[in-house]
Amino acid sequence: MSETSGPAHRPSAVPGPWSVPVLVRERRPKVVVKADLLPAVSVLGTLSLLSFPLAFVWSRIAPPERVRIIGSDGTQGALELESWHRFDDLAVFGFLTLGIGIVVGVVTWLMRERRGPVVFLAALLGVALAGVLAMLLGVGWANSHYAIDTAPALGSVIELAPRLESWWVLLTGPLGVSVTYTLLVTWNGRDDLGRRLG
Repeated sequence: MSETSGPAHRPSAVPGPWSVPVLVRERRPKVVVKADLLPAVSVLGTLSLLSFPLAFVWSRIAPPERVRIIGSDGTQGALELESWHRFDDLAVFGFLTLGIGIVVGVVTWLMRERRGPVVFLAALLGVALAGVLAMLLGVGWANSHYAIDTAPALGSVIELAPRLESWWVLLTGPLGVSVTYTLLVTWNGRDDLGRRLG
């Protein structure tokens, strides 16, 4: 009795007409965490030091608000258009932190052997921490810079120290880091982000 070569005896692993044989499977690089922890802590600590120059520059270039003394008890009256400087103070601080965020994003990307999410998150947190410290230090330094030693006379015009009235401005620094680093990752296009020097 001869064996029949019917459909039941066909091998099940026959490749179809559109299949492509895979000779070598490409290994995707894994996210490096342990080796990047110490550099990430260094990045976080170094970036927090940016708060000092940021606070000093803002306290000197942010415009003060001028008001007129209209009462013998020190009552202040607003001058025309001077209240706009309250927004200017926020805008100046926002542009300074945004610029720092962009620079930090580029510098962090240039750390080729440490590219990845760990150092990127450290850069985000470092810029956010620098922004918080700069906000607190800058307001204090501005208050001391525009301090009034003697009681102002009636009708005189005095300058009030710049102030930051919204914490939302702290998002500009991490935004600059995120956009810059993301654009550089997209432009690179490699699975390992070019960490291997070879």
